Amino acid sequence: MKTNTLSRKQEIYRTAARLFKEKGYSAVTMRDLAAAVGIKAASLYNHISSKQQILSEIIIDIAEQFTEGIDTITHQKTDAVTKLKAVITQHITLTADNPYGMAALNNDWMHLEGKLDYYLNLRSQYENTFKAIVQEGKDSGELKDVNVEILLYSILTTLRNLYLWIPKKGELKKDELIKGLTVTLLQGVEK
Repeated sequence: MKTNTLSRKQEIYRTAARLFKEKGYSAVTMRDLAAAVGIKAASLYNHISSKQQILSEIIIDIAEQFTEGIDTITHQKTDAVTKLKAVITQHITLTADNPYGMAALNNDWMHLEGKLDYYLNLRSQYENTFKAIVQEGKDSGELKDVNVEILLYSILTTLRNLYLWIPKKGELKKDELIKGLTVTLLQGVEK
């Protein structure tokens, strides 16, 4: 019984993320969500308590995956360029696996209630860790003497907007995207 509930709950979350992307979080009602999932609005509450709960769980789950992933990457005994490639790979993978969730993370985070500070802390932690990897690369001579903030902005802007592009490029394999974007994003800064 629990497996079916989780399966239905996952379906609700995936559908909600898609609707949030298509209509915007504020415009989506519980009735919209119930209709899209194919259940009555009252039945929806058997699986979730509120639209806010859905948004919070979608965003916090992805943000925690990013933070845990980059923390794991930084503790690897490897050079900074390899770490940067791993961060880019992680970002592409998470986005390709859940483009609608990434849309919610990028577009709707400001609607978080009760978990906004936690999310902002995770985001700040992620960006600071990313900066530290870039600085490590500069200090070791692996990267050109680039402005860390500009490099961070350039790479993260591209990666954060992949959720818009990936669904349109269904024929593009994730491995091809990882290889191509890693080269493109690091080509100008790697020595």
